[in-house]
Amino acid sequence: MSDAAAPSASAVVTPPVAGEPGASAARRPRSLLVTGLVGMALFAAFGLAVAANPESPFTQGIDDAWRALAGLEPGTGGETWALPMLFQHLGQIPGAVLTLLLIPIWLFVIRRWRSALFFLAAELVGNFGVSQLTKNLVDRPRPADDLANGLYGPLFEVDHGSFPSGHAVSTGILLVAVAALFPPAKRLVWWIIGALLVVGMIWQRTLINAHWFSDALFGIIGGASATLILWWAFATLLQKDYGKPLFRRSIEAPATEGAS
Repeated sequence: MSDAAAPSASAVVTPPVAGEPGASAARRPRSLLVTGLVGMALFAAFGLAVAANPESPFTQGIDDAWRALAGLEPGTGGETWALPMLFQHLGQIPGAVLTLLLIPIWLFVIRRWRSALFFLAAELVGNFGVSQLTKNLVDRPRPADDLANGLYGPLFEVDHGSFPSGHAVSTGILLVAVAALFPPAKRLVWWIIGALLVVGMIWQRTLINAHWFSDALFGIIGGASATLILWWAFATLLQKDYGKPLFRRSIEAPATEGAS
């Protein structure tokens, strides 16, 4: 037999590695869509239950017990030290600057424009479509002073509508949106950090009596679930960005000239 029939080593094509640019296995994981839809269904169901009885939904007993356990009274100063204020600012102007400006701009700078568009979409859809729209439709009263039982209202200035917690929605968005920027093998550290942010935000929103426990819990669920659905929609685009570094701009070597 002729040796010409055997392929040379240089002719063997190495398949692209999954998660790198050019990978042929780009797809939308169905688990993202299913989990997101289930979460949004839970969020919507709870919103309907609250709207049917805003003054005392079926979770009010749990909410009252948690408020008595976690809520502060005015004048203690326990709401103004560094940790609770970190979570307070995360859901206000400093957090908005970070998530709506700094992170998207940085993603554009490092040429991950697909990731930047996803991040902006998640922030806008979650904060306006999930948080503000639901607040106006449900209009649940916030905790109020109940001095006879040693309970107090919000320790910071708040707007109308207790459900959902806008701070919690923003944290749910951040949890999932940042995870989506990393390939699967590099998400573990962020999931741990994100879990601490979730627990901390629920604690802080109820510590200062700004929300009921269920407002914060379902706010996390609503923000995270909406972002999971968007992650599914953007998945094939995000996968094209996974080979690009997140913390430095990739430097491409200039093409060499044909001179010998």
